[in-house]
Amino acid sequence: MSNPKKNIKKNRVDYNKSCIDYNMVPDSPYDFFNSWLEAAILVDQDNANAFVLSTVSEDYLPSSRVVLLRGLSNEGLIFFTNYNSHKSLELSNNNNVSVNFFWSQLERQVRVNGVVCKISDQESDDYFDSRPIDSQLGAILSNQSEDIPLAYDFSEKLVRLRSDLNNRKIDRPEYWGGYLIKANYFEFWQGRPSRLHDRLCYTFINGLWKKSRKSP
Repeated sequence: MSNPKKNIKKNRVDYNKSCIDYNMVPDSPYDFFNSWLEAAILVDQDNANAFVLSTVSEDYLPSSRVVLLRGLSNEGLIFFTNYNSHKSLELSNNNNVSVNFFWSQLERQVRVNGVVCKISDQESDDYFDSRPIDSQLGAILSNQSEDIPLAYDFSEKLVRLRSDLNNRKIDRPEYWGGYLIKANYFEFWQGRPSRLHDRLCYTFINGLWKKSRKSP
């Protein structure tokens, strides 16, 4: 049987797939992020839009979980969730968040800091209507983050709800919708040989993005 503790000490990767050309970076971090996201989709379409979202409770305890990027513009990044969930309750107390994308095949990660706000009801309605029926039903059936019995089974409730709706249009629950992350900091990390990684940073100051570089 393998020894995980021994394996993690010996596991070594010398990153060498790419580099950041600091003479060719755009003025907007969103332009740079778009190019990296497109590259990530090419190598891993199913997971390229997954990112770790970190929030902080009113007791200053951090929490992290993986969510999916569902919208992107120069205004920010959009994800959707239950407004009664653990993450949403933390966001109502402290709307500062940290984001991390990691694309292992490209040896890249992107860190984002920002503040969140709810998107409009119409935007949330439009996205909810685009979801598969079972995903819509799941949003109705799940009281996200609430405790349930270990043996709880959603299957019967899902079948009954499908039958009750009888192919009628499903309206978005008021407690479910989207958040916009208004970024104020981006850091683009590209793995490099000898652990001398590239780190390109953008900081939003007085309405403008300022570029800088950090030592690895």
